[in-house]
Amino acid sequence: MKRTKGVNVKHKQTIGVIGSVITAAALFTGCSSSSDAGSAASSAPSTIASEGAAASAPSATPFRVGLSWNEKNIALVQAWQDYMQQLAVDQGLNIEWVINVADNDPSRQASNIEDLINQKVDVIVARAEDSAAIGASIKAAEAAGIPFVTFDRSSSTDKPTAHVGGDSYDQALTTANGLADILTQAGVKGQCIELQGALTDVNAVNRSKGFADVDATSDAFEIIAQVPTEWKPELFLSGATNALRANPDANCLMIASDFALPSVQSALEGAGKWAPTGEGNHMWFATQDVFPEAYTAMKANYIDVGTTYDAYAHAQELVRVLGALQAGQDPGCGADGCLAKGRVATPQTVDSLENLWSRDYNPDGTKK
Repeated sequence: MKRTKGVNVKHKQTIGVIGSVITAAALFTGCSSSSDAGSAASSAPSTIASEGAAASAPSATPFRVGLSWNEKNIALVQAWQDYMQQLAVDQGLNIEWVINVADNDPSRQASNIEDLINQKVDVIVARAEDSAAIGASIKAAEAAGIPFVTFDRSSSTDKPTAHVGGDSYDQALTTANGLADILTQAGVKGQCIELQGALTDVNAVNRSKGFADVDATSDAFEIIAQVPTEWKPELFLSGATNALRANPDANCLMIASDFALPSVQSALEGAGKWAPTGEGNHMWFATQDVFPEAYTAMKANYIDVGTTYDAYAHAQELVRVLGALQAGQDPGCGADGCLAKGRVATPQTVDSLENLWSRDYNPDGTKK
């Protein structure tokens, strides 16, 4: 696959990544999750979650929500589902959840959504396996008069009734501002290497823009090199290794996502710069998402600041949208959808954040 070249900012250097790509790594990986509590989610016919939201009145007609997961082998997806169901209960919504899983197969997801349409659910919520292919399912639901909400991953073709996801631009802004505050308090001028995502992905572009916008308005740090990674762990490793060699005076690192933290850690170890805050060879480290391995590294003071990819906030926003649709109201999404903001975390504050999935869930999707 041809790599996308980085975009220079000010007089920054864009470092090419070297090394052969063996296979495309999954963006987020994890062990198989446990069965749904109150439902048997499968990749074939949909099943109804008996642990759906409690009715506000015993005689009320349930609002049937068809939930189409593209996969369910990572803890994040189970956390999303648990939060959705509990928040619906807490808000008194009478929701009956109809859940299926596509096992990373776009064709199977299309078939699963067709099954939900045939069951005449009241609304369909889908995390797309393929952002282009999901458009056909949106059209089919629209033809059947069923509202369609994309979740986490937006459609690149047909527009759904609503989209719910994370605010990736705000995520980068808050992280970069947090880093600027930390560096200022430490009396350090940051010379930062930025590890970007795939520049064909709007979330990666938004995160890089957020970093750049703070760089342009703050004297606390300067991004001196940008490294596109295509969201591939092996390119995080080779790109960080090359950038560290080319920029021996770099003293801070900003990464688009910490799902590839093991690769970044290996590069820093190779450069003798994997050290906790307070040690002379510590590299100031700002990250996005605060996934499980990053949570552990942050607790040990290797990561200085990050903004969460906030499963709980995403679920809150989805339940708000479902409540509006149930009431026949416009959910009031912006041009890019109904976007939930993350929360800034530091080694001092991360354990004070409630409902932090990366801390509270095991890799198999069970709660700790």
